[in-house]
Amino acid sequence: MRDMGKTTQVPVVQGILSANDEIALQNQALLRQHRILTVNLMASPGAGKTSLILRSIEALRTRLRIGVVEGDIASSVDADRVAAGGTAVVQINTGGQCHLDAPMVRRALATLPLPELDVIIIENVGNLICPVDFHLGEDLNVMIASVPEGDDKPYKYPGIFTAVDAIVINKVDLLPYLRFDMQALRKLVLGMNPDVRVFAVSCESGAGIEEWTQWLEQQATTKRQA
Repeated sequence: MRDMGKTTQVPVVQGILSANDEIALQNQALLRQHRILTVNLMASPGAGKTSLILRSIEALRTRLRIGVVEGDIASSVDADRVAAGGTAVVQINTGGQCHLDAPMVRRALATLPLPELDVIIIENVGNLICPVDFHLGEDLNVMIASVPEGDDKPYKYPGIFTAVDAIVINKVDLLPYLRFDMQALRKLVLGMNPDVRVFAVSCESGAGIEEWTQWLEQQATTKRQA
């Protein structure tokens, strides 16, 4: 007779993540072969992922060859904006899935001109929870936190703040109009993740973009020389 009070736990999530990580390692090996720096860019919807990508391409156009993978649940609006400037871009529509995964990225890489690229920026689906759990083969994890979202995001989403290599605080041009304690946010974030780099930028005005792109260029140079 079956014991109705006994719970059997099936490690489905662990199995999925393990399979994903295997393909992520394959992606990583391919990208390493071409010495391409790959950035997994994460943020909540509307924080400014595409705007930061466009600003970065503009600032680095003469120094780095950048390709983009656009991840969205639906549409190609962001990819169309990137492509309009002549940048190599691939659109991934997840059809409802709240994050990109390594198999999706593997298919995208197959359509990009890898020998012609120095950097690939992967714009993940707008979400602060799921994307950080799925490795894609990236070198760097970067998140955007925008001023209108408030300075308490690290309390609400500690997982992503502790996992990233850099945090870009976007829309600083709105600081005079909103309650946002930049100093308190920096202190909190560095307490959680002492090695993280924090950049304060405005994709609207261009403030802080140079510091961010200089760091990105340094990372790409290090990758090429490895």
